[in-house]
Amino acid sequence: MPDMSKFTDAPNSTIPRDTRSLDHETANLYESVVIISKRANQIAGQLKEELNAKLEEFASETDNLEEVFENREQIEISKYYESLPKPTLLATEEFLNDKVYFRNPDEEQPAQ
Repeated sequence: MPDMSKFTDAPNSTIPRDTRSLDHETANLYESVVIISKRANQIAGQLKEELNAKLEEFASETDNLEEVFENREQIEISKYYESLPKPTLLATEEFLNDKVYFRNPDEEQPAQ
């Protein structure tokens, strides 16, 4: 199982947010939403890689019907990943807690 400590801050369900709290770092709500969505995509990719790596341990060339139904450990791993907070909730929580690094190349000063 992955390290649960990185998932403990995020809620498991959607909660109402004050949109004014989202633009404190960027001064632009839409830029904040883009940053959160890009981070959510990164988190989703990481979780998918972890899950696929764990499920590959159970892969076999010759699965019979009994093995498919009897593999409780594989089912438990899948249920665990399904119960984690959604990547969007994790990314929003990280953003609000200043745990996301981002930069805007358009706003950076060119070196002289």
